[in-house]
Amino acid sequence: MPEYAKNQPAGFKNAVERVAIVGAGGTVGSHIVDALLKTGKHTLTALSRKDSSNKLPEGVLVAPIDYDNEATIIAALKGQQFLIITMAPNAPRDTHSKLVQAAAKAGVPYIMPNQYGADIENVKLGEEIMLGPVGKAQRDEIERLGMQWITVCCGFWYDYSLAGGEARFGFDFDKRSLTIYDEGNIKNSVSTLSQVGCAVAKVLSLKELPDDENDKSLTVSGWLNKALYITSFVVSQNEMFESVKRVMGTSDADWTVTHESTKKRYEDGLALVKSGNMAGFGKLLYARAFYPEDPGNCSDKAQNELLGLSEESLDEATQVGINMVKELQRRPERMAS
Repeated sequence: MPEYAKNQPAGFKNAVERVAIVGAGGTVGSHIVDALLKTGKHTLTALSRKDSSNKLPEGVLVAPIDYDNEATIIAALKGQQFLIITMAPNAPRDTHSKLVQAAAKAGVPYIMPNQYGADIENVKLGEEIMLGPVGKAQRDEIERLGMQWITVCCGFWYDYSLAGGEARFGFDFDKRSLTIYDEGNIKNSVSTLSQVGCAVAKVLSLKELPDDENDKSLTVSGWLNKALYITSFVVSQNEMFESVKRVMGTSDADWTVTHESTKKRYEDGLALVKSGNMAGFGKLLYARAFYPEDPGNCSDKAQNELLGLSEESLDEATQVGINMVKELQRRPERMAS
């Protein structure tokens, strides 16, 4: 049965005001925090390990937690309406489940799991990039514990992926080299980190529930146990390359370009992962998304217009990516995963 604000207990406020976030200083978490703060509609609490060195923006409350002491996580989540989880790829495997279980015990109704990427409805793609079954298990656990989720299907993060080395979009900016998958014409839907932040903030700034059965406006409840689909651009590697050359003021002559089969890259990456070398994961992940017969393009489901998201400039996003290269090189786990 649909829930309506009119049927809620006295004192119910039809808004998501108290939001907790894990990874508030991280790659995507920092953008979500900035966008939420700009709305002025939320009290943000960052769950942070006691030894964390992340500097958080003014206006974010900090709740120190110990992942080996569930009581600290439950205490930090008491009274929160929404938990956003963003974690680095090298976080301990059981961390996500620890957070979800503590959220259930603290009475948090809604969770955004640590899934910011491919279309969850493309099961075959999910299985072949190995992330699908992990994401499904995370969402199932949330539901099993009586909570609801909203996950973000945004494709690859454009700026981050451009900056992240040859294994991602094929660019090595230090060597001025580019590996093009197949002919480089297959398009993928991608999102900038800032667009992800804006989309999450737009949804969490809506009313929580419709006022009554006649209220057809957008609400947070409309996305519960569903994916939020967004995109910034639908681009091929060749189009990325043209943008890079414009932004850097370079020409074809300044770059060394090679071509490689997506199938070969995928198989090579998979062989590395099977041998225990996780450096192959990025290679298989990106190569698989550019398969000509089944690319990771979910732009036909994008809800940008519905949410009133701004159009972005490809060249501006490319510049952001190029500016990010040195930062990612200082974070080896980001380059290897």
